[in-house]
Amino acid sequence: MSFEFAYRFRQDVPRSSLRDLDDVVLLTDATDDYGHTITVGTEGTIVAVHGEGESYVVEFAEPVGSLVTVLPQQIRAVTEAEG
Repeated sequence: MSFEFAYRFRQDVPRSSLRDLDDVVLLTDATDDYGHTITVGTEGTIVAVHGEGESYVVEFAEPVGSLVTVLPQQIRAVTEAEG
């Protein structure tokens, strides 16, 4: 792969402030796929980004393996002070 091709490919990557494997904090309560409520302030990890950041799938440790699809305004990145 040439450098020029790699550069053009890289430009096509969607620009999103949050990416896969970023740690985030919930800003609103959310419900996982099994109906469990995940409360405000719970930390999780982004496991998928839809589109250019229109929504995110976040995994939470409790209950084990909880997955929640959230909108950008429902989460924020974990700061270094928190992490």
